Amino acid sequence: MNARTRFLQTLNFEKCDDRLPMVEWAAWWDLTIERWKTEGLPPDLSWEASLAHFDLDPLVCIGAGGGPAADTPAALSRLVSDEASYDALRPYLFSDAALAGVLEHARRLKPGHDRGEFSIRIWLDGYFWFPRGLMGIEQHMLAFYDQPELMHRMNRDLSDYNIRAIRAIATVLTPEMVGFAEDMSYNHGPMLSRGFFNEFLLPYYQRTVPVIHGLGIKALVDTDGDVTSMIPWLLGAGIDGVYPLERQAGVDLAKLRALYPRLIMMGGFDKMTMSQGEAPMRAEFERLLPVMRTGGFIPSVDHQTPPEVSLQNFQTYVRLFREYCGRAAR
Repeated sequence: MNARTRFLQTLNFEKCDDRLPMVEWAAWWDLTIERWKTEGLPPDLSWEASLAHFDLDPLVCIGAGGGPAADTPAALSRLVSDEASYDALRPYLFSDAALAGVLEHARRLKPGHDRGEFSIRIWLDGYFWFPRGLMGIEQHMLAFYDQPELMHRMNRDLSDYNIRAIRAIATVLTPEMVGFAEDMSYNHGPMLSRGFFNEFLLPYYQRTVPVIHGLGIKALVDTDGDVTSMIPWLLGAGIDGVYPLERQAGVDLAKLRALYPRLIMMGGFDKMTMSQGEAPMRAEFERLLPVMRTGGFIPSVDHQTPPEVSLQNFQTYVRLFREYCGRAAR
């Protein structure tokens, strides 16, 4: 089997012949890789070469966000505060030139993707993430109350762009998944109410997700922290899965699988065990193994290997990762 086939079959709750995918979608901090270079990692490895060095299955990201273009005047790069400031910035958002660059990236990747050497994740801005990025955290939270028309306008524009982007990419290749960047939960749960989700995000997911599904692509949401109570909201919006499922925020994968048998999950491995040696890492894989065997779960570090993890410990992690991905397929 090749990397792309393993990834696709797991997304579709099908058995892999040899092992589950060994994917690290957000593998490590920059500080982590710098530490490893002092401990024997070859110093000049590219991102792709570093994944190959550890014999991981690549999941290549094509970023297709609609944020300000590179040529945005500095005077317009300040935070959006009202309709007028959004009007001024709007010509520099959802850039045709940026989308052309995305398509060129996809064309370069197409031969290897067709050969099954890697899977592809499209990164789209989500409907919580995007206005927050333009407005800043505090202004964004107040805007749910004070500027609802502006919030809807931003997300209408974003949904138009997201649909245009994914349709354009699909003329070049069919990615395995779209990941919406959101980060709308934290260690105590969602940052917004279900009412606000239904009013300000749901209509735009309901526009976008059917287009993604119509192209044969899975739609997942990337939101940190404890996403547990938000999962029914996302499923109601047509979303297929979630990641990174952070253990330290209290996410319980076994509970999620029992509640949502067809929920796609990615992540889930407690990164805090990785600096503690083989026994805690093995115990963590034992915790995940029953869920790994159910399909629809792509295990990986639950959001970047931190710099306190030595190269030796990461090598141990990869060895155990391979062992348990093989055990899960049997």
